[in-house]
Amino acid sequence: MPNWPAERQAVEAPAFAWTPYWIVGFVALWPLPGPAEAWLGLGAMLVLAQMLATTARGGPMPLDRRAAWLASALFAAYWLPEVLSAPDALDRGRALKEVAADLRYLPFLWGVAIALHGVRGRRIVFAGVAVVAGAWSIDAWLQAATGTSPMFWSLDALKRAAGGEGFCSAAELLAADRLGGVFGPCNLKLGLVLASLSPFVLAAATRRLGVAGWCAAALVLGVAILLGGARAAWLTYGLVLAFSGWRVLGMRRLLAVALAGVVAMTTLYMISPQLQQRVERTAMVFQAGPDGVDGALSGRARIWQGAACMAAAHPLNGVGVRGFRVAWPACDPAPQDAPAWGSGEAYHAHQLVLELLSETGAAGLLLWLAGAWLVWRSWRTADVAARERARPALLALAATVFPLNTHLAFYSTFWGGLTLLLCGLYAGALHGRGDA
Repeated sequence: MPNWPAERQAVEAPAFAWTPYWIVGFVALWPLPGPAEAWLGLGAMLVLAQMLATTARGGPMPLDRRAAWLASALFAAYWLPEVLSAPDALDRGRALKEVAADLRYLPFLWGVAIALHGVRGRRIVFAGVAVVAGAWSIDAWLQAATGTSPMFWSLDALKRAAGGEGFCSAAELLAADRLGGVFGPCNLKLGLVLASLSPFVLAAATRRLGVAGWCAAALVLGVAILLGGARAAWLTYGLVLAFSGWRVLGMRRLLAVALAGVVAMTTLYMISPQLQQRVERTAMVFQAGPDGVDGALSGRARIWQGAACMAAAHPLNGVGVRGFRVAWPACDPAPQDAPAWGSGEAYHAHQLVLELLSETGAAGLLLWLAGAWLVWRSWRTADVAARERARPALLALAATVFPLNTHLAFYSTFWGGLTLLLCGLYAGALHGRGDA
């Protein structure tokens, strides 16, 4: 059995000193999905190999048992729904492949918790994530001012020099209707990613510059997220600002900042055609009839009806992870109508609860609720210092999985990896060594 150290015991582990840089590198590689996934997988294998070697020598692990158990339990809440949905999944081959591939997330979560066990590791990871997100935000400002993202242009030029073609086709470049930033016009995840990482930027700015730092960071992030055009990101960032601002500013100053934000948003709306288009589409929800609601939601109302159909037809364990597109033709409520999103079938439910119910059934939803309860219980039983260490990670995780929002697919490689990273950051920070 692993020799887990006692709670709060200081354990030096030079063999794992690389893990904080591995985590920051993983985040920095997100605009390049293939390299990012390879970086995660190789790092997870190395963590597992070093843990086995440490266990064989009888040495202690560089994290206490509570961090190990919490990280493992959160992995189980994510992975077991996949296992339960696989036996009778509509696309059984894809489901079994996902079950096998996602085993890498267990050593990944352990590695994240190890990286945050010590004070130095937490500083490297939290500061590194904040710097990456801040750089992406500034790059988005430059794109808004000049029409070109310097970071994406550089990555695209390197890819063209290496392989002869860029990340996006000419049609995708022309079709882009919002800011893509470093992720590019054919991978419009900028706003969603910045919103999920914003607690780390706000916390770092507050530590450095106090209230002025928080306000400056909120402005830089806010403009980039707004121009990113993802309305789900707007809600996520609004939640982050509300909870973070209430602690840093107090209620009165937060209301004043909110008023200033409304003025800034109005000004930005006046000069940004892309933002005007997104707001006008959102206003369609007030039109009479279901067509207005579906148009405002970019076809998601239709997708949600299909997800409810799948959940009703497969209530126990769903249609299988990533089997939504296979089940869609049988559950499309309006197959004769062209979808609001363009063409083709729907790939996922675009909403966490409906994704779980449709792809993993009631069993999957219950397991996720058990994971949420574990997070809440660990927070309630932690001391004040531990809560302060883990607060940015918990806020990022809670805002990302907030159920009254639309979402990317949590069982996709990108968004699943982001969500589990936040789980690992929370577990590692909460049960890491104290600053003393």
